[in-house]
Amino acid sequence: MSQDPATIQLLSPEGQIVQSDATAPYLPLIAQLDDQRLLDFHRQMVVIRRFDLEAGNLQRQGQLALWIPSMGQEAAQVGSGYAARAQDHVFPSYREHVVGRIRGLDLLQIIRQLRGNSHGGWDPAAHGNFHLYAIVLSSQTLHATGYAMGLRFDGVIATGDPESDQAVIVYYGDGASSEGDVHEAMVFAASYQTPQVFFLQNNQWAISVPVARQSRTPLVDRAAGYGIPSVRVDGNDVLASYAVTRSALDEARSGLGPRFIEAMTYRMGAHTSSDDPTKYREGGEVDDWGGRDPITRFEKHLRLRGAGDEFFADVAREAEDVAADLRTRIFELPVPEPESMFAHVYSEPHPVIEEQRAWLTAYEASLEGDGQ
Repeated sequence: MSQDPATIQLLSPEGQIVQSDATAPYLPLIAQLDDQRLLDFHRQMVVIRRFDLEAGNLQRQGQLALWIPSMGQEAAQVGSGYAARAQDHVFPSYREHVVGRIRGLDLLQIIRQLRGNSHGGWDPAAHGNFHLYAIVLSSQTLHATGYAMGLRFDGVIATGDPESDQAVIVYYGDGASSEGDVHEAMVFAASYQTPQVFFLQNNQWAISVPVARQSRTPLVDRAAGYGIPSVRVDGNDVLASYAVTRSALDEARSGLGPRFIEAMTYRMGAHTSSDDPTKYREGGEVDDWGGRDPITRFEKHLRLRGAGDEFFADVAREAEDVAADLRTRIFELPVPEPESMFAHVYSEPHPVIEEQRAWLTAYEASLEGDGQ
């Protein structure tokens, strides 16, 4: 059995920068961040948590068919989300809400999908190359690897220009890491030396199964079996998540092949709104991870840098505004026209789709005048 691997942490629980041989390669990337970007890190984490709570409340009130919370995982997502460059492609799982927001996605698009008001999602090209949520577990790793293979075939990597060379980042969880799709994706990624980063958010639970039961070795070690360099990072440290991911993406787009990151974090809430985590985990574990809250840690760091109460109050007001806006706009979502279910199934007209469309049109016409 492997020994517990080292975990990169750039921010101590007290909010101070960690100086060590392990952190030395990443500290220059942190030094390049200006004050505004650091404040943005905090703002995004606070806003998405408030949005997350509001969406959960709306689901309980019957306004959403399902909600997938991200509470506790904000630092892993915000750090890695800002690490991607504008030309990169992001393949999410189904709880990377704040990554979508960073890439320019209106969060109401996610609400539309989980409310049943959308037949698919959004146009990735119009939303910062943020691809669609993958409800089918781990399928996105294959989509991302295929896209990354295409980037290599098209020659849009390793040109020496980091502002135009492209890379791919794909998100998935510890539960998905046990799916065959992930391993098949890694085989192809390693074989074709794709420009991509596998970003595994280890939130400790695959619904009701703890990660210790899923793997007898640290998940970060699995990538080595495919010849993919890997790093374990403190996923509750937004600076470490940013720096490690930025480094990995830059290496991938420069032609060095795929990279793997295991972000150690914790799902503070339920797996989805259909789940009751009190049935399978103990309160002491939740309390322990609650003491490592990523937002609290980063607030300490910002206060050490001089951020004052006015900034934090402004962020809190913005978070409340976002929540209120969600509650207003969710009731304004239109019911999609039945015809829309046939759009975007294939890139070109397809005879089977046209046949189904014609059947629906005829069926609806047969109901006219029947009082239905």
